[in-house]
Order: sequence, then C-alpha cells, then structure tokens
Amino acid sequence: MAKIETVEALRAIYKPAAGRAVEKELSALDPHCKRFIELSPFLLLATHNADGVVDITPRGDGPGFVAVPDGKTIVIPDRPGNNRLDSLTNILSNPTCSVIFMIPGVDETLRIRGTAEIRDDADLLAGFEVKGRLPATVLRISVDLAFLHCAKALMRSRLWNPDAQIERSTLPTLGQMIKDQLNLNVEVESQEEMVARYKEALY
Repeated sequence: MAKIETVEALRAIYKPAAGRAVEKELSALDPHCKRFIELSPFLLLATHNADGVVDITPRGDGPGFVAVPDGKTIVIPDRPGNNRLDSLTNILSNPTCSVIFMIPGVDETLRIRGTAEIRDDADLLAGFEVKGRLPATVLRISVDLAFLHCAKALMRSRLWNPDAQIERSTLPTLGQMIKDQLNLNVEVESQEEMVARYKEALY
C-alpha cells in the first residue's frame, strides 16, 4: 500500500472523467433542477471555516421548503436546532458552500455549489412562516454550479428499500448514547419522550 499524494498518482488509478459526467455541469438551475428542489424535503449542507475545517449538517422540512426565486438563487430557512451554529459561523468566515438535495424514493441527487449569505430580512423570513413561527434567519445561496448526480451510491446503499430499513430499537436511544459518551449520572428519557419533545420545537 502507498499513500496517494499527487493528482498524477491518483489519475493513474482512475480513468479520466469524460462525457456526461463532465458535460452535465450547469452554471444555473434549469427547470429539472428547480423541480427536483420543489420535491425535496431533505438536504445536506457542507461548509468550511477559514482554516478549512469542514462541517456537514442536515436540513429538512416539507417538500419544497427551499425557495428558488430565480435560476441563480436558492433560499434555505434555518429552523430551530441545537444552536451550535457550526454552518452559520463557517459561512461568516468562508461563504463557499455545497448542497446535496435528496428526494425519498429517488436514487439520483442534485448537487449545488455556491456562495452563501445569512439574512434576516423581514420579507424573506415571512415567506417561510409555519404555524405562526418564523425562522431565525435564512441562507441565501448564489448558485455557481449545479448538476444531477447518478444513482449508484443510493442503489448500493438501498437507502429507500423498505427491506433495508433498520429498526430504531437496534440502537440505544440518543439520550442513552450521550449519557454513555459523557459519563453522565442522569435519568435517560425514552425515545418516545424525546420525539414528543422535539415535535414541540420543530418550528
């Protein structure tokens, strides 16, 4: 075995990217990309800080929760979370980000790269009101690159296959795992209690 340290050494192992893999890159969102986002209830947001430390965070809501005001822009509401603000603080120091959109039952994904800014404009927030509650902020991402990603990874993982679903009871509850990791001497809430608590704070 050897550590691969150069592009030349890497390319000696892999075939050159060619054909549709390269040609499919878009500089703006076309109708197919917009429709994909309209149907997507889930995305992964990748950011990195000025030192190059990377963070990836999930974001989800009802299908179409991300707005597409035009072919060069997407807007993502920031719903209540754990207030770590890893992604948002990264964006303050380095606005470059990437997003992968996913649709349940669809093995293809949509990849977007762009430049983000954090906004709290009243008119932007108002467009994402749910049950009388507004997001604290929104991410406005200017799109530089967009393309549909092939189905191979999701096909291999069988992500949407009902036969591949894992029973939640296979793992300890989140509370139990964190108790063990932090060596806490506390009573652990049940999975049902945690879900009920989360439902009160989704928006």
